[in-house]
Amino acid sequence: MARNPTSDLQAFLAVARARSFTRAAAQLGVTPSALSHAMKGLEERLGLRLLSRTTRSVAPTEAGERLLHAIGPHFEQIEAEIAALSAFRDRPAGTIRVSCGDSVVGAIFRPMLKSFLAAYPDITVELAIDNGFIDIVEQRLDAGVRLGEALSKDMVAVRIGPDWRFSVVAAPDYFRERPKPLTPRDLAAHRCINLRLTTAGGLYAWEFAKDGRELNVRVEGQLTFSSVLPILDAALDGHGLANVPEFLARPHIARGDLVEVLVDWSPYWQGFHLYYPNRRQPSPAFSAFVEALRYRGEPAGPGDRQEEER
Repeated sequence: MARNPTSDLQAFLAVARARSFTRAAAQLGVTPSALSHAMKGLEERLGLRLLSRTTRSVAPTEAGERLLHAIGPHFEQIEAEIAALSAFRDRPAGTIRVSCGDSVVGAIFRPMLKSFLAAYPDITVELAIDNGFIDIVEQRLDAGVRLGEALSKDMVAVRIGPDWRFSVVAAPDYFRERPKPLTPRDLAAHRCINLRLTTAGGLYAWEFAKDGRELNVRVEGQLTFSSVLPILDAALDGHGLANVPEFLARPHIARGDLVEVLVDWSPYWQGFHLYYPNRRQPSPAFSAFVEALRYRGEPAGPGDRQEEER
């Protein structure tokens, strides 16, 4: 790779953020060995160790952390200004990278992508599927998707979907030998399919509410997944009760492939929001993307909330 201060600093930023030579090399389009050679050269010229290397990981040293926080925002500003130059083109162009969970792809993005990509042929969209909470700034992403309750105050939040709730469902065959649960506490007598939270590492406690009373239940069963879609498949296969977004279960309930229970205990959640840093100047391509996603209907749940920009 080219040996000059700017490219070496960009390479350092990629490694320090990715905490991996392999991942950083893939982002930059170079080989890991070339990237490692560039880092060694930069450290030799500065007379400082910037990265602490082990056989399994890479992490910035104290000096590396200081350099990362000092120069990172400047390179971000340069990239933002370059992206803003697309305003002088005849039509918006560029790549938009968004982090989202797998269930969001079908519910939110799939309905809009066909018309959006046809209208903006020079815009490329990359969806990074991740079911945990990640730092979109650190991962060099343009935006992420979360529920309204989970958004930080330093982010601009744009509602992109209605309020929704979880549905507790199981295949009809599952209930032929078992009574349907009437309250969340009845779940203790049932086989349930668990969700492993990828960020915290623990199992998701099913959340219920009724008449102002909230109840979280730890369920048990033989299957655990770290993603919602295989949980839905497991329920369809008769492995037990699943707690999945209602918009995923609805078609299967309508066809009779799943039976829903505890409906009166299933509260609505504030809908999905697209969020991005409030200090970032949106490019024309990103602005067009936001407008195509923006939800213009009414929230579906009883607790209607107005869209927030934080």
